[in-house]
Amino acid sequence: MKNLFLLFILYLSTILANAQTKLVKADAYLNVRTGQIVKPANLIIKDGLIKSINPKSIPDNIEIIDLSGKILLPGLMDMHVHLHWDEDYPTATLFKESTSEAAFRGARNAKKNLMAGFTTIRTVGQDHPSIELLDVEIDKAIKKGFIDGPDIIPAGHAISISGGHYDLSMFDTFSAGVLEFGIEHGIADGEDEVIKAVRYQIKHGAKVIKIAATAGVMSLGGSVGALQFPEKEIIAIVEEAARHNVKVAAHAHGLEGIIVATRAGVASIEHGSILNDEAIELMKKQGTYLVPTAYLNEPTDLSHLPEAMRKKAEEIMPKARASHSEAIRKGVKIAFGTDVGAPKVIAHGENAKEFKTLVNLGMSNINAIKTATINAADLLSMTDRGLLEVGMRADIVAVDGNPLDDIKALERVKFVMKGGEVYKNEK
Repeated sequence: MKNLFLLFILYLSTILANAQTKLVKADAYLNVRTGQIVKPANLIIKDGLIKSINPKSIPDNIEIIDLSGKILLPGLMDMHVHLHWDEDYPTATLFKESTSEAAFRGARNAKKNLMAGFTTIRTVGQDHPSIELLDVEIDKAIKKGFIDGPDIIPAGHAISISGGHYDLSMFDTFSAGVLEFGIEHGIADGEDEVIKAVRYQIKHGAKVIKIAATAGVMSLGGSVGALQFPEKEIIAIVEEAARHNVKVAAHAHGLEGIIVATRAGVASIEHGSILNDEAIELMKKQGTYLVPTAYLNEPTDLSHLPEAMRKKAEEIMPKARASHSEAIRKGVKIAFGTDVGAPKVIAHGENAKEFKTLVNLGMSNINAIKTATINAADLLSMTDRGLLEVGMRADIVAVDGNPLDDIKALERVKFVMKGGEVYKNEK
């Protein structure tokens, strides 16, 4: 009798174990490493990992997720996200919201990114005056299961010079000298202050440091590409971040800023609008990634921008398109990033529009897909994602159509799994 009871317990435990195991079935999956479509696609998922692919036998009593007619890809990754931006002009929203409102806005937008198939995102500046690092807190809430969203690699506040691109007190909602921002908000001048600003962001949970190496389209003064941090301060930022095993992403439009930031050792150049042969060869030598946010430079209506910003955008956009095309042609490492939430340009959940732009600039479909998978994983130094292979984290998306033939198939994500859990499953 005792033996029968033990056998029953063993049988029951086997059933329960298999019940926690999933079989994801689809027509095929994309091997991003080789660029090949592999048929069929039978992926065994357990403990949040891919345990086997196309095994000879399937365990009994396993949960089956039938995605017939679809193709599987690794979960996508966006390296340039602003969770607290929305499509409307940010000064009309962000600076008038409480910290709680901004957190709810960011949480909603995080879910939109996940539902679009982006299972990992890197935030690059929260763009809200709260001293709390809201992207850090949203990531905590996601990890605790309070809300649904992607894995977030948070930057907290971007680091900027006083009066620089990320000095929010320069926007017309505030008055410089009345409400000044300091190190807690990432505003720092001189080597001592920038080191302290890096330490502050990391102390409060930042996993990447974002800096404004140059001005930008939305800077209220100066040329769009004007160098803001001197090289010695960028070096100090990079070295301090490296002591904490944290990488640095540099907002840089102008040529001088791109060269200075690359030489200083940043991991990625964000935007990279004006490149020449010197900058391209330096980035290749250093192994620096370009995150081009290329969709921003598609021809669009700019009438919503103040005149000074509009003129800068009109000047920089064609130069950026030419620079990005040349960087792709000459083999600069590219990681996917959208600047999603940018006013009147790209909405949260529309991240995949970037793929078509990359292809239009000269990328093959498979190389465009690599920017949001294995390239992004490499930029993040994350070896557990970016591929559908045994032992990798079960971050999986499914699309209608073959993205090697039609890159816009990635705009039609029907299924999203993150860490072995299903968050979206549409027919």
